[in-house]
Amino acid sequence: MENTTATPTKPVVLVIGTTGTVGQYMLADFDREPGDVQVRWTARRPEQVDELRAAGREAVRLDLDDPSTFAHALHGVDRVFLLTGYTVAMLTQSKTLVDAAVKAGVSHIVHQGVFTNWDTTDPHFVWHQMIEKYIEASGIAWTHVHPNVFMDGFASMIADGDGTFSIYWGDRRVGWIAAKDIAAVTATVLRQGPARHAGKNYWLSTEVATGPEAAVIFSDAVGREIRCDVRTPDEFKASLESRTPPIESWYAEGGVEFTRQVLDGRMGYIGTVRDDVEFVTGRPSTGLREWALENRDTMLADAPAVN
Repeated sequence: MENTTATPTKPVVLVIGTTGTVGQYMLADFDREPGDVQVRWTARRPEQVDELRAAGREAVRLDLDDPSTFAHALHGVDRVFLLTGYTVAMLTQSKTLVDAAVKAGVSHIVHQGVFTNWDTTDPHFVWHQMIEKYIEASGIAWTHVHPNVFMDGFASMIADGDGTFSIYWGDRRVGWIAAKDIAAVTATVLRQGPARHAGKNYWLSTEVATGPEAAVIFSDAVGREIRCDVRTPDEFKASLESRTPPIESWYAEGGVEFTRQVLDGRMGYIGTVRDDVEFVTGRPSTGLREWALENRDTMLADAPAVN
C-alpha cells in the first residue's frame, strides 16, 4: 500500500535533480500533464527552493550529502525519482537515501542509471549497477531507467564555439537519446506508479551515429555547417583536468575509461538502438534530426553558414 499521509487521494512523488537537464524537462512535463499525483520538487540550495515555491510548486530542500535533510523531504512520500551527481559519492548518497526511504515508507523508487551490460568494468557504470542492486535489495518496488549518450550535450558544445563539437571515441557509433525523452519516460513511470512499472528496466537509445555522421545530420537540418572534431581519450582526460571547477578525479577517470572502451570495442553495445520510449509514453522518441530542428536557435548561435 502506498502512503496517503500528505494527500489521501494522490500519491506523493519526490523528484531529486530538479535543477538539472532532465529535471527541468520533468518540470515542463508535469506542468503539461500533472496526472493523479502530488509532485514535491527538491533542490540543494535554499534559494533554488525559494524559486520553485515562487513559481507555485511544492518544494523542499534536500541535499544528498546531508542526510539530515532527508526525513522532512521524504515525509509522506510514496514515489521517489533518484538521480545522483557526477561523483563517486553517489554510492554513499544513494545508500543513505534508500535507507531513509525505507524508514519513510516509500513504496517505489525510479532510478536513472546508465546504458550498460551486466559485466561492465567501467568504474562509474559499475557504481550505478551497485546502486541498482541496493535499491532492489531494499524491498521497495523499483524501476531502472537506462539512458545512452545525451543528445543535449551537443547544444552547449556547439553554442560555446564555432559550430564544432568534439567526440573522443574515433569512428565508433554510439546510441543517442534526448533528455526530454528521458524526462517523459521518468515522469510517466512516476505518474503511473509501481502497479504498472515495478521491476522494469527501460532502455533509452534512439538512434546510432558516429560524431561525423551526427554533424552531417545537424548541418542538413539547420542549414548551417556543423563540424565534428574527432579527438582521443587522452585529449578527453586533459580537457577534464583543465576544467574549473575541477571534476572529481575518480569520476573523471571513469568517463575517460568509457571513451577507451567504446573505442577499443569492449563497450560495443553502446552503439545499439534499444528504444523503450514509445512503450512507456505512447509517443515516438526523438531522432537526431528532430532534436537538431528543436534546438536550431542554440546550434546556430555561432555556426558558420554553409557555402
